Amino acid sequence: MSHVDLMAGPPPTHLPADPASAELTDGVDPVDVVRRHPDSPLAWATLAVTAVDDGLDPVTVYAYSRVGYHRSLDLLRRNGWKGHGPVPWEHEPNRGFLTCLALLAQAAKAIGETAEWERCSEFLRDSSPTAYDELLGSV
Repeated sequence: MSHVDLMAGPPPTHLPADPASAELTDGVDPVDVVRRHPDSPLAWATLAVTAVDDGLDPVTVYAYSRVGYHRSLDLLRRNGWKGHGPVPWEHEPNRGFLTCLALLAQAAKAIGETAEWERCSEFLRDSSPTAYDELLGSV
């Protein structure tokens, strides 16, 4: 008889490779990539990062990262995630989701949405302490 460790929690979620990854790696404009892959968390994350890098209003970053976050939740659920549990940063296809979540947290903080900042930053820490340290550790 095998015994299940009920205290271990859910297994880590590993998302499949993002179809937009190759285009983004090749330097295709993120806007064009989002048009071809609107369900890609990585494409939305890249669009949000580009908005930050270009000094755009935090509301724009919030909007891009919010779309990527919701697309990510759909993808996570389709891949066995039950609403909680680890989503490791070390698994590269998870980084689009984790980046969207971090940028959503930062943008929420920048526009004064404190409850959203706290919820998203805690969700990031719970999903991947490594991602939290990498993306929000100095915030």
